[in-house]
Amino acid sequence: MKLFFRTFGIGHPLIILHGLYGVSDNWITHGKRLGESFRVIIPDLRNHGRSPHNSRFDFPSMEQDILELIEEETNGVVMLMGHSLGGRIAINLALHHPELIRKLVVVDISLRQYPPQREHLDLIDAMRSLDLSSSMSRKDAEKQLQQRISSLKLRQFLMKNLYWRERGLLGWRLNLPVISESLPALFDGGPAPGTYSGPALFIRGGESDYIREEDLPAIYEKFPGATVRTILGATHWVHADNPGEFFQAVSSFLETDQ
Repeated sequence: MKLFFRTFGIGHPLIILHGLYGVSDNWITHGKRLGESFRVIIPDLRNHGRSPHNSRFDFPSMEQDILELIEEETNGVVMLMGHSLGGRIAINLALHHPELIRKLVVVDISLRQYPPQREHLDLIDAMRSLDLSSSMSRKDAEKQLQQRISSLKLRQFLMKNLYWRERGLLGWRLNLPVISESLPALFDGGPAPGTYSGPALFIRGGESDYIREEDLPAIYEKFPGATVRTILGATHWVHADNPGEFFQAVSSFLETDQ
């Protein structure tokens, strides 16, 4: 599948993979800054953003999408960074194709299986509850979402997926039915077989439980060259909660010769 992507800068390619319900837009600020040193490529994952919709939404298909992007847009060896769902895709790619990954950054996701989280299902229900069959302003849409989602930051994050599909009518860029059906299998999946011995940086939020202390032995076993860094005070959205420290951690890791 040919994914929509944004690109910034020149130099060694760095691919950034957003998380569930995210879009490439979420990473523009970091992409532009990192683009001062690298050629940054930020795709929209399948069923997200401006990329095509498809009935398959699983790790093998998303991994194949990124492999095609690497083949078509790079010289075949890249640095790879992924957040949350994008981090799991990056983990699988590094374990399946270590020869393609020069350096790996995984943002706030571990290798363990995650039970289906009610929060994700509630967000899908909230988005699907909007009646977009009649005229509605973005302000009206946010008011309706506010009844189900109290966090302003989270509402604004989700509303990046709303677009004008025709004059006066909003639509979701997300393929909500397929994502909803696929979530249980996504959370069920464990890590791929294999190891990645190259340089790897795992970044976790100090207020997040996505990478726990008990997850660290498995990370070091599969990624013997890994370093784990905690950004205090940050939630699962590490790159948004503390962009300064996050950028410093990522840029110093990527720019260091190893």
